[in-house]
Amino acid sequence: MSLFKHDLDPAEVVAKSREDRYSANYIIQSLFSDFFEMHGDRLQGDDPSIVSGVAMLNEQPVTVIAIDKGLTLDEKIAKRNGSPTPSGYRKAQRMMQHAEKFRQPIITFINTPGAYPGKEAEENGQGEAIAQSILMSMKITVPIIAIIYGEGGSGGALALATADEVWMFENATYSVLSPEGFASILWKDGKRSDEAARLMGLTAAELADEGVIDYVIPEGWTKRRLMRLVQVRLERSIERLMKLDPNELVSRRQQRFRKF
Repeated sequence: MSLFKHDLDPAEVVAKSREDRYSANYIIQSLFSDFFEMHGDRLQGDDPSIVSGVAMLNEQPVTVIAIDKGLTLDEKIAKRNGSPTPSGYRKAQRMMQHAEKFRQPIITFINTPGAYPGKEAEENGQGEAIAQSILMSMKITVPIIAIIYGEGGSGGALALATADEVWMFENATYSVLSPEGFASILWKDGKRSDEAARLMGLTAAELADEGVIDYVIPEGWTKRRLMRLVQVRLERSIERLMKLDPNELVSRRQQRFRKF
């Protein structure tokens, strides 16, 4: 059953998910106070497509990890339109370890067409970096909430979406590959991407119906009111998750993903 009275066609949702409706910095500044950004993976470099640091959610210290596409042309080039490299995922792992050490809940924000597929990224261990991010997420004993606010593409998104709860903005998408890629593989015709989008079940409403995500964030409000809604729900969810025994938290997270 649909969650919304006026659902867009899945192809229209794909188009909206790719618009620059929200930046990671806007979301972070709207939801948190005292954000202190931390750079570098302590191994190779600093990937600007991953914005990470520590902040306060009301009175609760939290660790924030976000994938950002950038807004200006220069930012989009530097961030590869939100496609992280291995150093980006290793920076995320560093932040997860920081959160574990200081017992801080982790909140991730995801907007990526997928991990960067370039030759250098593959040479530097892109697949291994994604796998290690997923593995670490499965072992971390502090709460993790993932929020997909634009595109959630393939393993590049899953690396930061292995969480206790996964939320999606109403006009976001989450899928194993792009509709263009799906159409190219299935029909050898990337121009049938709109048709592919209708078959893939990649919208928030469809994924909520399947139990893949836990909460759909409605977007029919002003940005300010929307951010307040997310902020209040985060506070309540983190307070509830923090009361769980760490071993129970990890067990529940692992069982959640075994269902799929």
